[in-house]
Amino acid sequence: MAQKPSIPKGTRDFSPEETARRNYIFDTIRKAFNLFGYKQIETPAMENLSTLMGKYGEEGDKLLFKILNSGDFMKGVSDNELSGHDPARLASKLCEKGLRYDLTVPFARYVVQHRNDLQMPFKRFQIQPVWRADRPQKGRYREFYQCDADVVGSESLMNEVELLELVDTVFDNLDIRIELKLNNRKVLAGIAEIIGEPDKIVDITVAIDKIDKIGIENVNEELRTKGISEDAISALQPLLTLSGSNEEKLSVIERILSGSETGKRGVEELREVIDSFDARGHKCELNLDVSLARGLNYYTGTIIEVKAKDVAIGSITGGGRYDNLTGVFGMPGLSGVGISFGADRIYDVLTQLDLFPQTITSSVKILFVNFGKQEAAMAARVVKELRQAGISAELYPDATKMKKQMAFANAEKIPYVGIIGDQELETGRITVKELETGTQELLSAEEIIRRLS
Repeated sequence: MAQKPSIPKGTRDFSPEETARRNYIFDTIRKAFNLFGYKQIETPAMENLSTLMGKYGEEGDKLLFKILNSGDFMKGVSDNELSGHDPARLASKLCEKGLRYDLTVPFARYVVQHRNDLQMPFKRFQIQPVWRADRPQKGRYREFYQCDADVVGSESLMNEVELLELVDTVFDNLDIRIELKLNNRKVLAGIAEIIGEPDKIVDITVAIDKIDKIGIENVNEELRTKGISEDAISALQPLLTLSGSNEEKLSVIERILSGSETGKRGVEELREVIDSFDARGHKCELNLDVSLARGLNYYTGTIIEVKAKDVAIGSITGGGRYDNLTGVFGMPGLSGVGISFGADRIYDVLTQLDLFPQTITSSVKILFVNFGKQEAAMAARVVKELRQAGISAELYPDATKMKKQMAFANAEKIPYVGIIGDQELETGRITVKELETGTQELLSAEEIIRRLS
């Protein structure tokens, strides 16, 4: 018996229904991107390894899918190099290209490569798959899509406010209630400075980022294990227990960070973004959260994270301000701000809340039953008229039992069936049956077009 075919671990097939639902998410996000003036670009699935290596840290380099050189890929590799079992050295000899790990590094490469053709500020979006040689597990795949939007070449905080509006628009259109969390990297740096541990900002923020999961006492214990002094931990407590409105939180933070110029700048930026966003009006819940510290080594200003309010799931969107996107490619000083929508988690939220529209899983509005050559010929002419009018229609290809054809229409969730028998051949009209209600009418092609448009 032939071995049953399979796909690589960490990858997925998507059924027509799943694909239709995913396209609903992508189309909703894409429409919002276009509405806000972002321009779509696409970059190759593979990049030169010299572009990718060294951009994600040592662990990230290990997760890059590397592509063997074409032809005799062993050419130029000595027996000593083979027996040395040095993966990094061998990869540099055997592979010149790799699959993209994310959309950010290819975007940085794109900006530098095409900088003379771009008008700054440049607003771009990408919706493309990425690949990571990670250990597959629930919710973590080796191939998945990212939906990114960035503005580069401008330091204006208006860009942050527009991104928050964009997020609010997308999730309002998807009917998902969200909490939009906001923080600023300068505030985190100010906190570390004020409590006397500026060199341990990463340890501090990694710990306090876990408050929601492990609680304050466990956060404090983790800080102790990282060598943070008791005085510093004590000074940190008022910030870990912040409550009240965003303005009340800002006032407390401003008072605590009054001795840090960096911290004060962070508070000013937060206040400007929050006030501007509130002034424009929004449907989402906006919360200042000083424990938010995602991508600390990457972000330099505003930090953004989105959580679904009605489903216990991780972040479904995140992003922030960065100051040196293109520095690794020899073009330093280009500031930008961006966000990334987690399409797979958004899919899970919509599924759990049963928010996918019922109509998106069926593209065909009417199926014409096939009773034979004459009937099929008339149905084919009507199908062509409907398609020319922009209505998706289909003729069942085989003149088989009507029960089988109706079962097909039900299984495919096609709402209407067109029936052409002797009477319909004689009158030139079609019996149209609505499957949900069972009602049927005798209609002309023009009347069907009006009914289904």
